Amino acid sequence: MALAGILLVAGCATNPVTGKRELALVSESQEIAMGREGAAAVVASIGLVPDAGLQAYVSRMGLSLAAKTERPGLPWEFHVVDDASINAFALPGGFIFVTRGLLAHMTTEAELASVLGHESGHVAARHSVQQMSREQVATIGLGVGSVLSPMIARYGQLAGAGLGLMFLKYGRGDETQADELGFRYALADGFDTREMVSVFQMLQRAEQLGGGGKLPEWQSTHPDPGSRISNVQGMISASSPDWSTRRVGGDEFLRQVDGMVYGVNPRDGFFRGSQFLHPDLKFVLQFPDAWKTRNAADVVVAISGNQDALIELRGSQGTASQAAGSFFSQQGLSAGTQTRRVINGNQAISAEFTAQSDQGVPMEGIGAFIEYGGTTWGIVAYAVATRFATYRRDFLASINSFDRLTDASALAAQPMLLRIEKAPRAMSLAQFNTLLPSGISLAQLALINGIEETAQLRAGQSVKRVVGTAQGPVGGRP
Repeated sequence: MALAGILLVAGCATNPVTGKRELALVSESQEIAMGREGAAAVVASIGLVPDAGLQAYVSRMGLSLAAKTERPGLPWEFHVVDDASINAFALPGGFIFVTRGLLAHMTTEAELASVLGHESGHVAARHSVQQMSREQVATIGLGVGSVLSPMIARYGQLAGAGLGLMFLKYGRGDETQADELGFRYALADGFDTREMVSVFQMLQRAEQLGGGGKLPEWQSTHPDPGSRISNVQGMISASSPDWSTRRVGGDEFLRQVDGMVYGVNPRDGFFRGSQFLHPDLKFVLQFPDAWKTRNAADVVVAISGNQDALIELRGSQGTASQAAGSFFSQQGLSAGTQTRRVINGNQAISAEFTAQSDQGVPMEGIGAFIEYGGTTWGIVAYAVATRFATYRRDFLASINSFDRLTDASALAAQPMLLRIEKAPRAMSLAQFNTLLPSGISLAQLALINGIEETAQLRAGQSVKRVVGTAQGPVGGRP
């Protein structure tokens, strides 16, 4: 308690947005260093959209907004990550990311500016620093560590230490403040901030289409979109610019997203149910049914429903023997006898192992390293020791399912693409979809165009269309 008191006194700083003194155990230089490390982890784990023009476009918009914040001197960076989900996030120090899935669901520059402004608000107000400081004080003297040991964490987590910054939870007050700051920054940068309402309306509709229904405000750290709409409408009423001179940028935005991949890119691997298929690398792996799965740039992971077991697949260095030796010789891990065997015609080495979490909870697992396609693939599966026997059969079934992909349709799978078309004449959206069909439902088509399913289009109106056929989920929950 004495140590906590000393830190509380020594760790106060002035918030650049509010001017108030607040808890801050992280200096600005540390904030920037953590953000830079986290940004590198995001790029390595998720990957950036390989479109230099789109990246430069979003960066220009973001940097212009960042110059309007209370912290213009930060090393701001804005990037588009290659992910189909509807998301955006800010790392400490000014490193901000939006997903291509979010861009696919927007229709104007003003909408994008409101999101980039919101994320810039989190950084300007040092919300992540406040959250980290609170967590540090809360854990002083408690000996709280990661669920898994440091050795296991390097192999088993969806994200490393840097990526953990993505999952800091802001309170509802922080989110409301970020909305207000984003509105202010976008307004100062010349945008029509009335478009901010459209973003929250899109989030509402996307949640409903995703099957989740409405999430009550009191069950979420984020304010309910309906409440956010009311707050924005209040800010609009309190503003008095000449709205006719404000930038919306619909055509400019649509030109930038024309040709962008929509939904999951099957060339990077995709799921059919619980089966993972990779057409470029030509392999297939079966995960247990009903497990939560994730395909990142450097790892494919499945987590049990109770979150007490995990299976991951990733490329390993060297031969199967070298990769196995490196993994099983790690400090804190005790491995059983390594067995050489053949898995569907491929040389492999596997062994069971034990380890302990930082809290001393025993863990048990199986590691297998398989030579295939000129690469060694490591499959590591583990669980809390008391549950290992329950999951052992699932672990072995997944490991033994690794095989060559021969499904012709999967090997030939191509990504769906966004295309911008002009309505040839005045017509309904349904008529447009009949004339120029999309690979998504009419409801989804209306959603990404920011209009209703019953909307009437003007002659020459720019409309998004999705060309191609989905091989897996086409988007993510917001």
